[in-house]
Amino acid sequence: MTEMNEDDEARRHRLKMEKRKAVQDAEVAGKTVARKGLLMVHTGAGKGKSTAAFGLALRALGHGWKIGVVQFGKGQWRTGERNMLEKLGQEFGQEFGQEFGQVAWHTLGEGFTWETQDRARDEAAARRAWEKARELMDDREIRLLVLDELNIALRYEHLPLEEVLSALAARRDDLNVVVTGRNAKPELIAAADLVTEMTLVKHHFGAGVKAQEGIEF
Repeated sequence: MTEMNEDDEARRHRLKMEKRKAVQDAEVAGKTVARKGLLMVHTGAGKGKSTAAFGLALRALGHGWKIGVVQFGKGQWRTGERNMLEKLGQEFGQEFGQEFGQVAWHTLGEGFTWETQDRARDEAAARRAWEKARELMDDREIRLLVLDELNIALRYEHLPLEEVLSALAARRDDLNVVVTGRNAKPELIAAADLVTEMTLVKHHFGAGVKAQEGIEF
């Protein structure tokens, strides 16, 4: 009796998975766009927005893509992801015969806006970062561009939203762009192909734990 019940359970599971596979196969077959440069937005109050973007950069680098990173609003400290991606980018660049590697990284912020306490400086820094971003968008070798904390520059109106949206909409078809930062503008969310919101459930900072090397930077 036990063996029969086990056989019935295995049969039910197989039938269930067959139906699920048929649905999944039909859904995949309905997708007709083979390749498209995506606009991706990582936002929300939870930790992991930039981390996810740099994980995507690592994946792209592993496929031989050239990557651009522009950081808005963050200071000039060396982060672990920058150290690793630039090192790997140099190695990949040598493999592909490129003098300057596969990663173009530019940290052009002057720290968080509550640290500078100078709107003119923040706007000037955001403008420098945006001009570098536009330059990298025009580099046809770059296939993935991370605009880290651009959402913050837009939130505080350090850059005109319409200017940014227009440039992103006019980017070339094969360029993928990831925008990170809290409080993404509704207009940017509407324009994006993919939006992920990181939800804060619990954070060790609330228990008094400082930012740690290897975890936060």
